[in-house]
Amino acid sequence: MQEYERKQLLERVEREGATVGADIPETITVQGEEIDLRTFVFEIKRRETVPSGERERVEQAKRNLRRERLERLERIEEGAISREEGEDLARSIIGIDRALNALESLGLTDLEREQMVQQAQDRKRWMSFLKKALGQDDDQATRRGR
Repeated sequence: MQEYERKQLLERVEREGATVGADIPETITVQGEEIDLRTFVFEIKRRETVPSGERERVEQAKRNLRRERLERLERIEEGAISREEGEDLARSIIGIDRALNALESLGLTDLEREQMVQQAQDRKRWMSFLKKALGQDDDQATRRGR
């Protein structure tokens, strides 16, 4: 592969909208293990949120996909590969990015979101109580600042 072709491929995979219209690969080999990536992503995405029991599995999958993406990117950057191999690697990297985007967009379950909101409110009330107990009322602070 010529150096200018290598640069074109690297530019293509790093482009902002590279994943627009891209498909998630049906299967992908990650660290020697073949994974049904499209099925996995659609199974998780169908739920719209990651249940607490599945969260570690999804996080591990994302870590593995990021590692695989980096290895494939390095092969394009430094490897003695043909133009066709480079094209295949670029397509697979864009597919990995598409899968990662889908997995990253998943939110917390409603119960977890509610719990986080409740904890934030509890912290706010506690800090307000401590400020009042220590005589650091917000009104006094603003009067001093004038």
